[in-house]
Amino acid sequence: MNKAELIEAVATKTDSTKAQTAAMLDALMATVQEALTKMDAVQLVGFGTFAVTERAGREGRNPATGKTITIPAKKVVKFKVGKSMADAVANSKAKVAKAR
Repeated sequence: MNKAELIEAVATKTDSTKAQTAAMLDALMATVQEALTKMDAVQLVGFGTFAVTERAGREGRNPATGKTITIPAKKVVKFKVGKSMADAVANSKAKVAKAR
């Protein structure tokens, strides 16, 4: 499901216009991004938690040359799924979609 499909599905479920739903989704994403840039976690009970963690620097290899390279430390966003969401997915009868 892409953003346009998500907007259409939410608009249908909430009996809102696509424009209103798109504005709300954009505001939600901007608000989550602002919180994460301030290193605040965003917890949506039953859905999951977005949080920023520090990934340590490490040694890696260039797959083309085999040369050792240093991969620097960086901040990354992690998502931990909530129990209700995990249970719903685990009990789903739908086929697993292949990554595009």
